[in-house]
Amino acid sequence: MQEPTYDPSRPMPSIEIAFSYKLVGIPNKTIVSLRVEFPPNGSTPPHRHGGANVGAYVLKGTLLNKMNSDPMKTIEEGGSWFEAPGCHHRISDNASKTEPATLIATMVTDTEAFERDGMGALIQIDEEYRK
Repeated sequence: MQEPTYDPSRPMPSIEIAFSYKLVGIPNKTIVSLRVEFPPNGSTPPHRHGGANVGAYVLKGTLLNKMNSDPMKTIEEGGSWFEAPGCHHRISDNASKTEPATLIATMVTDTEAFERDGMGALIQIDEEYRK
């Protein structure tokens, strides 16, 4: 499958915070989980997650995923991946033009940054794609 390039006319996913908790025994860190629901043909612009460690799990559907200069992967329902701090998430797309897809992304991030910047601490869209 050929790697798609980001197309801002495609629909964006909806993102909601499922939970957030300050970690006990790990000073200044918070765990945050996001529920990301991709509509059919949904896509996110290239982005990073700052200093967060991220684990993602596909609840429903199939996603296209490319990080840094690694090859693009197709991640099906039940699949997962890890993103190290500073990782460049270059492709994050619903593989289907007709069916929705949902993932849970759980992040360990700096408490101060999350309390100050909220969602902005968790997702930093590449500058050329910011509105």
